[in-house]
Amino acid sequence: MAFGGQTALNCGTKLYLSGVLEKYNLEVLGTPVQSIINTEDREIFANKLREIDVKTPISLAVTSVEEAVKASDEIGFPIIVRAAYTLGGMGSGFCYNKEELISRAENAFSYSDQILVEESLKGWKEVEYEVVRDKYNNCITVCNMENFDPLGIHTGESIVVAPSQTLSNSEYHKLRELAIKIIRHIGVVGECNVQYALDPESEDYRVIEVNARLSRSSALASKATGYPLAFVAAKLGLGYGLHELKNSVTKTTTTFFEPALDYVVCKIPRWDLNKFNGVSKQIGSSMKSVGEIMSIGRTFEEAIQKGLRMIGQGMHGFVANQPLKGIDVKTELAEPTDQRIYAIAEAFSLGMSVDEIHDLSKIDHWFLEKLKNISNLEIELKKYSKLEDLPDDLLRNAKRMGYSDFQIARCVFKSTSEVIGNDLIKVRAERKKRNILPVVKQIDTMAGEFPAQINYLYMTYSGSEHDIDYEKDGKSVVVLGSGAYRIGSSVEFDWCSVNALNTIREQKYRSVMINYNPETVSTDYDICDRLYFDELSFERVLDVIDLEAPKGVIVSVGGQIPNNLAMKLNGQQVLYWVLLPKILTGLKTVRSSRPCWMS
Repeated sequence: MAFGGQTALNCGTKLYLSGVLEKYNLEVLGTPVQSIINTEDREIFANKLREIDVKTPISLAVTSVEEAVKASDEIGFPIIVRAAYTLGGMGSGFCYNKEELISRAENAFSYSDQILVEESLKGWKEVEYEVVRDKYNNCITVCNMENFDPLGIHTGESIVVAPSQTLSNSEYHKLRELAIKIIRHIGVVGECNVQYALDPESEDYRVIEVNARLSRSSALASKATGYPLAFVAAKLGLGYGLHELKNSVTKTTTTFFEPALDYVVCKIPRWDLNKFNGVSKQIGSSMKSVGEIMSIGRTFEEAIQKGLRMIGQGMHGFVANQPLKGIDVKTELAEPTDQRIYAIAEAFSLGMSVDEIHDLSKIDHWFLEKLKNISNLEIELKKYSKLEDLPDDLLRNAKRMGYSDFQIARCVFKSTSEVIGNDLIKVRAERKKRNILPVVKQIDTMAGEFPAQINYLYMTYSGSEHDIDYEKDGKSVVVLGSGAYRIGSSVEFDWCSVNALNTIREQKYRSVMINYNPETVSTDYDICDRLYFDELSFERVLDVIDLEAPKGVIVSVGGQIPNNLAMKLNGQQVLYWVLLPKILTGLKTVRSSRPCWMS
């Protein structure tokens, strides 16, 4: 029940309550159904946590609009309405008066027969812990994550950072201990996540919800840490203990450990709102995003800039983009849309301070200070008009802060239109001449404490040596993945990529994948011989090719992103392969000066 998301959970619960499971003598493995009901029914959940003195939002569960109005009289406005047994925050929203409440409640009851009317904690931090527990009551927290946006914007609509960056040591351990206490009390066996609201002015907190199942956050945590949450949860459901399972990364330690990260991960949602007429672009407590990306770096600045390029919506990072048109920056900061992050960049360019932006957006000062670092560096880069004049330290620092060669070219050459390919190549050549090159690091789950037997990789400029050795024997074949899910491009391209990787391995070549979507199979590190969880950009693909010296690059199975790169790669004399439909029976290839589509 815990592996199919909210739909499977609702279905399994109905089978249990209707007696079908008992009739056919079917055992539910892992978390007991009653424990699931205890987390899904909002009233029962609040009462369960009161038993162990854990704080939840002041709330009342209701089953009619009239009851919702009475509840609002008791709690007082503003309030938030939340629907039970739903995903993606469907039907939820903030209400500031009775008219808004009635409208919101009527909408919420179209999704569920129970809604929760609770106190508004808008503006508090939102923090999440992924927790694993076995039948022996062994319990660990695998990953904690923090929303860039304050409470009021759904996790699926917010940039999420792992591990948390703005919590004090006291706050981190307080919430960690609470998560373990909650999961043991509820009786989860397997994996779940606990979501908190944390007062930015104190250590006061509220538990928002517990998902007694794998979720999109679980997939993100698994990819962010290298800890195979779904695999471990399945084994725990079958009766194994955490101490009995081997860590698939080190091959020597057990899964009864908490991952340690020496890098920063950013998850950024992708919206396709421009494809709809009349839709509101404002983001809030229910999800509108259609996909997401995950970026990895040694600094927050590097990770966020990488991630904004990965979204694939014409932006080249946090800065060095075209100015936003027709947007009032202050309104955008206070009433966010899908353009909020770029509005922050615009605010800095207009001279607004970190405090002013914080007052409008309630985004933590730490995040804003880091973004200000990126903005300040852009000012420094624009002081130069020749690449040769750029100091080594400034160029190296720009790369450590996630600046692409494209961005640097825009800053130095003062281009107002698209930077032509020659300018980008000039920056690349200058970098290589100065030996300013990225290094390849492993995601090893243990921050280097134990040797890792894994080729789950990312590139960074904050390092001095590669974590792996390169054979350069011409036996590597690089497959370019499909990037973020979007309207018109989804799992079908990932299926093609995975089958390409399988065939490459069958043909005794070394399979190499470049992709950055945490929701895909192709970004599971055991699917290929080397996984670069990194950008599908011209610059980054060339970096991989320089290191791998591959036999070829496959451009035809990842959709539009690899197709767009094909001609640029060809211009750099990169041998790329276009697969024929015979891919499933063998790696048959043709040389081509342009990409062709799989039939």
